[in-house]
Amino acid sequence: MPDPRTAEPFGPVLFAYTRAQAIEDGVLVDVTETAREAGFRIPVALSRSVWERLVALPEGYRGFQDEAGRLWDVLWMARHYALRASNSDRVRMCVLVRDIRKDLRDSNRPPRRHFPIVAIGAGDRGEPVITILWPEDD
Repeated sequence: MPDPRTAEPFGPVLFAYTRAQAIEDGVLVDVTETAREAGFRIPVALSRSVWERLVALPEGYRGFQDEAGRLWDVLWMARHYALRASNSDRVRMCVLVRDIRKDLRDSNRPPRRHFPIVAIGAGDRGEPVITILWPEDD
């Protein structure tokens, strides 16, 4: 007879979508190498939608910004917020993004604020990992 304290309350797992599969499918973007340079010690990934809105260069931005710099900014801010919330498994961060096309017409225009979440959780083998995502991505 199975031990009721360890038995699955809803039965056996039928399917699990792993972090590795999400990275392979492009649902998550693995940024661990750059994150290590920014001071992270565990693997870091961005949701595809965070990548598209905060890192990927919109049309017309080449020459003004680059993806490496935008990624660095996101990771630097994520680390800052994560260190301030060391007693929590998730923290809302703030990233400022300029819209170059509109800023060229109006230099007094403030940057737009974005509020992704920095979440620490378990990876495919139970190891700690960080995912930067929007609340609706969760």
